[in-house]
Amino acid sequence: MILGLAIVFLLVLLLPFTMSHVEKNLEIFLFFMGLISVFISGVYSEALFLKAAFDPIKISIAVLVAGLFFKWFQRQLESIIVRVSRMVPFRLFCAFIVIFLGLISSMITAIIAALVLVLITSSLNLERKAQIRLVVLACFSIGLGAALTPIGEPLSTIAISKLNEDFFFLVRLVGVEIVAAILFFGLIAAIYVSPPKYKKNSIPSLHNQSENYADIFIRSLKIYFFVMGLTFLGAGFEPIINRYVVGLDPSTLYWINILSAVLDNATLAAAEISPSMSHDTVRAILLGLLISGGMLVPGNIPNIISAGKLEISSKEWAKFGLPVGFLFMVAYFIVLMVIK
Repeated sequence: MILGLAIVFLLVLLLPFTMSHVEKNLEIFLFFMGLISVFISGVYSEALFLKAAFDPIKISIAVLVAGLFFKWFQRQLESIIVRVSRMVPFRLFCAFIVIFLGLISSMITAIIAALVLVLITSSLNLERKAQIRLVVLACFSIGLGAALTPIGEPLSTIAISKLNEDFFFLVRLVGVEIVAAILFFGLIAAIYVSPPKYKKNSIPSLHNQSENYADIFIRSLKIYFFVMGLTFLGAGFEPIINRYVVGLDPSTLYWINILSAVLDNATLAAAEISPSMSHDTVRAILLGLLISGGMLVPGNIPNIISAGKLEISSKEWAKFGLPVGFLFMVAYFIVLMVIK
């Protein structure tokens, strides 16, 4: 069993980076890997299948509805963005973008927040360096904020499901730490994102990010299978987690989860979190996953969407995302593990 699950884990870790076909169909790939893992560990059952089938419904519907509203009101959003960017001092506007998208992402989903971010940054005619900094900081914020509710992103859906907790459990568990981080990312954006060069009365050239209805429905369906696969993956790895991981010190788990920089944090959450863990351990796991998830492009769904649509390379992202993420990892380690 251990050998089989180790092979599955290596495939999940490596194939998305080495095979473009797997990368483009990541959701279906993870679904099958999750299904294989539950058969290897011998935990497959009808009850597990029903749980995996029902868990993704809420987040999939949220992604669908938010995607439709985004399509219908995109032009109005563009106009609002341009008007507000002219009325408000630019650095204050940047801080607002990062903070607002981080806080609202738990309700409109991380995916839609990322699409709004792409729309905003495309409307501002920023220089390349400033655009990358704004996008990276906003994606850190979105990835953190979306984890506050189970409809925000797959990681929070999986965490709530595996822990059998209520809708607001993550708000109570990590809400203070997440909101504080979002505010700090907004402050950093105000300091490090330079204003655009266009004149005050000029009209920015808006970048058309319109999607058709098929794109919106397919994305919702992919999210359904993605979360379903993660549920299977988590159940398949649970025997090993209970045996080798549950007893580890929270500080060790916190730093282990820097792997989230290169592997989607929802995948790691599915493999690591167990209902037998203490709240302190779960807190350490979640914060390690969420903070490091913004460091590189593959770490989180908002990163992948934003980098893809704005053509930000992995090297460009890492140049700013790695040092910022590592500093936050150290800062939160000191606050959570040393001071407390």
